[in-house]
Amino acid sequence: MNDLDTLLIEMLEKGGSDLHLTAGAPPKARIDGVIYSLREEAIRAEDLEAMLKEVTPPNRWESFLQTGDVDLAHEIPARARFRMNLFKNSWGIGTVLRQIPSRVQSIDELGLPKALKDVAMYPEGLVLVTGPTGSGKSTTLAGMINHINEKSAKQIITLEDPIEFTHDDKQSTVLHREIGDHTRNFEAGLRAAIRADPDVILIGEMRSMRTIRLALNCAAMGMLVFATLHTNGATKTIDRIIDAFPADEQNQTRTMLAESLRAIVSQQLCKGKDKGRVPAFEILLSHSSLPNCIRKNSLASISNIIDQNREDGMISLDAYLRDLVESGAISREEAYMKAQNKMQFADPE
Repeated sequence: MNDLDTLLIEMLEKGGSDLHLTAGAPPKARIDGVIYSLREEAIRAEDLEAMLKEVTPPNRWESFLQTGDVDLAHEIPARARFRMNLFKNSWGIGTVLRQIPSRVQSIDELGLPKALKDVAMYPEGLVLVTGPTGSGKSTTLAGMINHINEKSAKQIITLEDPIEFTHDDKQSTVLHREIGDHTRNFEAGLRAAIRADPDVILIGEMRSMRTIRLALNCAAMGMLVFATLHTNGATKTIDRIIDAFPADEQNQTRTMLAESLRAIVSQQLCKGKDKGRVPAFEILLSHSSLPNCIRKNSLASISNIIDQNREDGMISLDAYLRDLVESGAISREEAYMKAQNKMQFADPE
């Protein structure tokens, strides 16, 4: 067992989710959202480089040396799988490894909102899962893809950097493609996916205007497209998509988005009242008045759509946080930290 795996196993045994290694600093782990040092002694730059080079394929290592960062997956056989990011910083090189659960859990096992079962079975359109880094977007998407796989016979293609969750074929066929190994980039992978007769496409992250445009085109062609963005809330997500385009293309983009958007699932992880992490969601679903709001850039009306259609599965982040506080899952202080309208969680004077 190499030194990296030793540190990863130590992290897992302490209940950690992420391992942080930087030249000249002690190894650290994120446990229940808080970063702790695993050991006191710092890692020497030459030792860290040898440790990381040992587990990185030669072509990826060369890419890392040229570009300064690279994403890949690392696995401890029969133990755990990790998403790994190598990067350079002012101290030298570093890495963060995040554990990927070895088994894909169902929507029910994950405790996700029931509305996501219906979203997973949409025949076509664009579904966005958004939130900050480490908020559980990939886990939520894996649960939804698993639901499709179990309930229907579809051709599912995933484009990821790197591949995180792997799905065995159940009723559906699932083809995993990794950026860098199986296709040059997300745009090239999407163009190839269109020719592979897909019913469902999962895009690990919409990083560029070209990827967003292709995703909208795929949704307009009758495919169900899942994608992620690092945004908080439905309104900011729509703004982010529109702002990715030049001013002279934004009206056309609003029209395409209005016609293809089916759902935005925005999530954050909260600190549990006892221990662990608890997800909180905002869910916007397709509604008769939503396309007009997007076309006319009347995004302030979206919060009203969400609030007035809770019986259909929509919910605002603040309403979800209120439910978590009332159930005892999180504290009022934690809800205050995550809320959009903080006044409703402020302590009365």
